[in-house]
Amino acid sequence: MNKSDKNVLVLGVGNDILTDDGIGPKLCDFLKNKYEGTELIFEKLNVGGLEILEFIQGYKTVIFIDAIKTSGGNIGDVYLFTPNDFKETLHLSNLHDTNFITALELGNTVGFDIPENMFILAVEIKEDMGFSEYFTEELASRYQDIKMKVLNILNELIPNEFLIAEKL
Repeated sequence: MNKSDKNVLVLGVGNDILTDDGIGPKLCDFLKNKYEGTELIFEKLNVGGLEILEFIQGYKTVIFIDAIKTSGGNIGDVYLFTPNDFKETLHLSNLHDTNFITALELGNTVGFDIPENMFILAVEIKEDMGFSEYFTEELASRYQDIKMKVLNILNELIPNEFLIAEKL
């Protein structure tokens, strides 16, 4: 199947050995198993900025799953953003690169095939700098709830023709 035939990409962004930062890739693994047998494409990525453009071009819809730390959020809260109301997440921008919105604008300018639908599912985390394959206790205690919230949101975002009802 050519990339142009793959219309929906779910992209788990983060580093799964940096404590809670691995929420995106771990949720991506969970969802890949849940949606086995569908035509959805699941990938994990630990880069951002301009590098993300090469991974998303050619898809009609891209759903990012990433970690976020806000000043007033509760650990385990799940947010849904689009580029129009984008707030910086940990990986969609890179300190050594351009931010996500600027990368999208540049991609449009130079002729990248930018997805027409983009969503960002961001999960509020506590720790993103410590090395560990495990979540902090606070995030781990909410993980089952987070998985169900993300699954429900995904079911609303994904066109029905990509889903197999009996699997979900």
